[in-house]
Amino acid sequence: MNSSVIKVGQLSINYISDGSSTSSLGMFELTVPPSSNVPPPHSHSNNEECVYVLEGTLRYTVGSETKDLTVGQSMSTPKGVVHAFANPFSTTAKALVINSPDIGAQYFKDIAAVVNAGGPPDKAALVGVMSKYGLIPAVPQ
Repeated sequence: MNSSVIKVGQLSINYISDGSSTSSLGMFELTVPPSSNVPPPHSHSNNEECVYVLEGTLRYTVGSETKDLTVGQSMSTPKGVVHAFANPFSTTAKALVINSPDIGAQYFKDIAAVVNAGGPPDKAALVGVMSKYGLIPAVPQ
């Protein structure tokens, strides 16, 4: 496994291009094992996001639209729109995620420090990290 892979709970983030220091686009490979814990629905204040599935099936929701994306399919999230993902399927999903401008690998390292600390994650600390990077958790419906 690549040493630059960031583990956040069961998820793996392999940064391919970190554009956060230049406010350009960034790209990472996201690996989502079956039934993994995933981030809560959220929006980005500063970033647009595009997800392109490389392996398996990824359930992706943008606003009120949910699709089960398979290999070669993609979905884009405009800035400020609530989105979420999950893998309720039996095989691991892998997707290429592009952010413009990039949120940066440091965001995932900061989230990993909270999630991987042991025990249930500190929700206030997670929201604090998300807020620092312009992510806004959605209000539960």
